[in-house]
Amino acid sequence: MARRYDPERRQRIIDAAIRVVGEKGIGGLSHRTVAAAADVPLGSTTYHFKTLDDLMVAALRQANEGFAKVVAARGAFQDPDVDLADELAGLLGEWLAGDRIGVELEYELYLAALRRPALRPVAAEWCQALAEALAGRTDPVTARALVALMDGISLQVLLTGGEFDPAYAREMLARLIPES
Repeated sequence: MARRYDPERRQRIIDAAIRVVGEKGIGGLSHRTVAAAADVPLGSTTYHFKTLDDLMVAALRQANEGFAKVVAARGAFQDPDVDLADELAGLLGEWLAGDRIGVELEYELYLAALRRPALRPVAAEWCQALAEALAGRTDPVTARALVALMDGISLQVLLTGGEFDPAYAREMLARLIPES
């Protein structure tokens, strides 16, 4: 039988991996479950992703794009007339108010890096990209501290099932930002 040209197959496999993690968690992720979800032969998943870690890296990288799109859409980090604490609190609020399942999925993949060293560089990319985006408005140490605080606030909202409090987030973020 001739091999079928399917340029979208790799992407369908990544999308299926994200769906599997969303439905079953990291523990439910296997080449077999992803192949079934993507409606591709099992060999296709192992052809494109030799290991589950390779597949999880691709899924985490794609999941990180969700937050990156929110950051890019706001685009006010470079404007010195925009209150940075307000902007960051607004960014968090917009992201957390969006697709909650998607946000939880991003964090599940992000936290999987605790046990899967192959994911750590991709998880670090998220933090580094946001810190670099903030670099024009503050020093690098403060930028990293702001990212850590935003990460902590996000985790608290997700883990407790609580509501995001923009006033609290703004106040805490403002405490880290030096007066200009």
